Amino acid sequence: QVELVESGGGSVQSGGSLRLSCIASGFRYSGYCMAWFRQSSGNPRQGVASICNDGSTTYADSVKGRFTISQDNAVTTVYLQMNDLKPEDTAMYYCAGENMWGPYLSNRLQSNSYEHWGQGTQVTVSS
Repeated sequence: QVELVESGGGSVQSGGSLRLSCIASGFRYSGYCMAWFRQSSGNPRQGVASICNDGSTTYADSVKGRFTISQDNAVTTVYLQMNDLKPEDTAMYYCAGENMWGPYLSNRLQSNSYEHWGQGTQVTVSS
């Protein structure tokens, strides 16, 4: 079975940086996409960034130029480097994965595109 384990959340001041990590295990097929979502109180879950096994990436407009998603294929680990953090980035961040479509996946920042989820890691940015 697939398991996703996140780490790296914390509290920083506005303008600071954090790096989130997500280790995936249990993927059966070589094609996959993984993504980061976030959810703050009272708001729907929002897609932040995604990456597939071919290295293709997708970003939400709100994080372009500040966040970078990357991966280590050898151990199926996905990272989210978050720079120039703003208070509005405060949320619970979730790692998500799918192991059916890989690079053919459309709607890469929609939560219903993913069937596997981590437990979440909190990111808090103070002004």
